[in-house]
Amino acid sequence: MSILEVKDLTVTFPGGIEAVRGVSYEVERGEVLGIVGESGSGKSVTSLAVMGLLPKNAAVSGSVKLHGQELLGLREEELVKVRGKAISMIFQDPLSAFTPVYTIGDQIAEAVRVHQKVGKDKAIKRAVELLDLVGIPNPDLRAKAFPHEFSGGMRQRAMIAMAIANDPDLLICDEPTTALDVTIQAQVLEVLKTAQQETGAGIVMITHDLGVIAGMADRVLVMYAGRPVEQAPVDDIYYRPRMPYTMGLLASVPRIDGEEGALVPIEGNPPSPAALPPGCPFAPRCPMKVDMCDEEEPALVPFGGGRHVACIRAHEIEHKGLTGADVFPVPVIPPSEVVNVPRAERATVLELDGMKRHYPLMKGAIMKRRVGTVYAVDGISFDIAEGETLALVGESGCGKTTTLQQIMQLEPPQDGRVVVLGKDSATLDKAARKALRRDLQIVFQDPMAALDPRMPIGDIIAEPLRAHGKKDVAAKVAELLQLVGLAPEHAERYPQQFSGGQRQRIGIARALALEPKLLVLDEPVSALDVSIQAGVINLLEELKNRLGLSYLFVAHDLAVVRHLADRVAVMYLGRIAEIGTVANVYDRPAHPYTQALLSAIPLPDPEMERTRKRILLEGDLPSPANPPSGCRFRTRCPKFARLNEAERQRCVDEEPSVVQQANAVDHGAACHYAEEIEVITASDNQEEE
Repeated sequence: MSILEVKDLTVTFPGGIEAVRGVSYEVERGEVLGIVGESGSGKSVTSLAVMGLLPKNAAVSGSVKLHGQELLGLREEELVKVRGKAISMIFQDPLSAFTPVYTIGDQIAEAVRVHQKVGKDKAIKRAVELLDLVGIPNPDLRAKAFPHEFSGGMRQRAMIAMAIANDPDLLICDEPTTALDVTIQAQVLEVLKTAQQETGAGIVMITHDLGVIAGMADRVLVMYAGRPVEQAPVDDIYYRPRMPYTMGLLASVPRIDGEEGALVPIEGNPPSPAALPPGCPFAPRCPMKVDMCDEEEPALVPFGGGRHVACIRAHEIEHKGLTGADVFPVPVIPPSEVVNVPRAERATVLELDGMKRHYPLMKGAIMKRRVGTVYAVDGISFDIAEGETLALVGESGCGKTTTLQQIMQLEPPQDGRVVVLGKDSATLDKAARKALRRDLQIVFQDPMAALDPRMPIGDIIAEPLRAHGKKDVAAKVAELLQLVGLAPEHAERYPQQFSGGQRQRIGIARALALEPKLLVLDEPVSALDVSIQAGVINLLEELKNRLGLSYLFVAHDLAVVRHLADRVAVMYLGRIAEIGTVANVYDRPAHPYTQALLSAIPLPDPEMERTRKRILLEGDLPSPANPPSGCRFRTRCPKFARLNEAERQRCVDEEPSVVQQANAVDHGAACHYAEEIEVITASDNQEEE
């Protein structure tokens, strides 16, 4: 018998807005059901409806049965007895899910006492045991800490501990790893697997990360415009999709294992629940659309082998063996002429040499005094050649953003040199700094925050042109909008009238207004759905090749980096751990930190995910105010434990510098015992051999 049975679930908000339209699924004991789809597809609303956590103005109909008991229509006091005991939820943002004024231990203990008749001391003891189970170091001490004293990864693990406190039969995980670094994500997913083994619970995993679903799920439900459009076992979804939307999602995912060529974006945007098109909601974006698609919305019908599909052309897709690349047009990106020139012969557009940026650590509200130093960036060196993309990667707190700030400010660094387009920032006066800014522009992470909501986008793009005294501004704005794939007549619209992907294109157009030579990209696609992200990545690649641009690209998604970058620098705690061409660093990483980063990234390939070898890092990033002596990575390094005493002592006493690897022209690693190994596709069997 199923743990959870959802039948024809519909959620309607005031104004007749149907956010969820007839969702049905079942979850067996010990099974993981993955729910995927773009933002606004109804994934989270569905889970909140199951938990009974929607606002009172939401009208919910259909059926939600837990162990045969109907949950819809239950009084709140009855639901409270079920929530947290038989069914639990892990939320996307653990900081807002915890109460900031109570300790973590007290909050977990409260979850225990609500459903179990135990004393406070026993509940606290259980909370400590749960924190230990999910891998929190020193759980007895950490139980007395407040949520703000935990890192993001530790808070998420504590949230999992609270969710499994009463051995629930069903866990609903709503984007549990979205805001986490990839190394912490790997730890959290491992904790989820442990929690499932301990409780035997079924799991509903809601996420936009198709790599996570490939490694976790048994079955997958694909949602679009509030409805399921395909449901099947995980291997069928990934290797034999039968719905064009599913095919488009999978084709748009950048692969860390290095598949070449342009990504396949899904053109357009998901429809608004308030204005659904007639017939199939996906028809306006579907390359396989025929006239019949506009007549009636296809039902989700059985397709054999446990698969259900909502598409009138599913049998044709199966018969012809079509793939995402067959159905969706693959963009052709013209090659760059600059790359034909050897790197050594190209001009250097950016050079950092031993650059440092430290901040004083102050204490005291009235009489402030310096009690330490934050070593945000502590001596890094790299360069970018004309027409090249260098990616700067690493966990949060490693110094990436500080490096960008130092470059963009065009101010003298505390130590070392920053040379932009041949000009040393330490020698620039105010006029020279303004002139240089024409050639150095930035695209920000959050396009909505970067665009003034009170100004039409034509004025936003025109602002730098007017500031630098350019003429024919209106014609230039129209040209820039066309360059980034938008219509010139959109110039009178405001930012809030555009989708996330379109807003990012507006940010790129503004950055290109003064025809810069170097573009700094600060996480430019991290806030976008994978289907929209693919189009922006293709646009950036095309603009680089067509205009001869150079990029400094900061990102946490190493799959995107592999697709867009020529070279990559891996940062750890204010220093560069490894640097070189993308092929060298990804295919043969030499530093243990890079190896752990790459092995932690999930692949959208179920078979590879089931057999891959993981290198899990212990603990969190040390504080940049108190970095370890010698090698900064040694406190988390898996290799450090395998060294003899003399070798360990060297790691403790001597900080390694970046040394070129013997087997590669452009590949350096800052490790005393660097060793190139393959980690992206390495399986357990390969490692044993």
